[in-house]
Amino acid sequence: MKLTFKIFSVFLLLLVIACGEKEEKESIKLSEGQSSVKKEVVEKAATTTAEVDNMQNKGIGPISQVVLNDELDQAMVTRGEELFKNMCSACHKMDKKFVGPSLAGVTERRAPEWIMNMILNPQTMIQQDPIAKKLLVESNMAVMANQNLSEEETRAILEYFRHYDLQN
Repeated sequence: MKLTFKIFSVFLLLLVIACGEKEEKESIKLSEGQSSVKKEVVEKAATTTAEVDNMQNKGIGPISQVVLNDELDQAMVTRGEELFKNMCSACHKMDKKFVGPSLAGVTERRAPEWIMNMILNPQTMIQQDPIAKKLLVESNMAVMANQNLSEEETRAILEYFRHYDLQN
């Protein structure tokens, strides 16, 4: 009886070990597959983005032209800073990547129309704009929420970004 119990115990132990190794291998294969898919998406987005001049890309949305004055509108800067703190700072920081990308220097990297369209129309931008697609992947697929801001509010945020970029 003791011998049968020992044999059964060894058999059970080997079965548990064998099953555990199989699950681990399958888990590794799944992770490797996901990594390769993500890598392909990043490479494709990078290639597409490289073909587009960032400052010429105006994005997809209601804004086709923005006229910027050389001098900043201080009232608009103040309003934009307030809106940014209330609506955007949960995901964006000016000086570092957070949930979304860092926004320092954004007015030097993107056209003003693109910035406004991204704020006003994030879902369509993420679906159709090559730069927005790349940023989505870089942000670990964290989709930018539509804050339902008006064009006037969005323009104020843009003015705040211009102010910040001029100061830093």
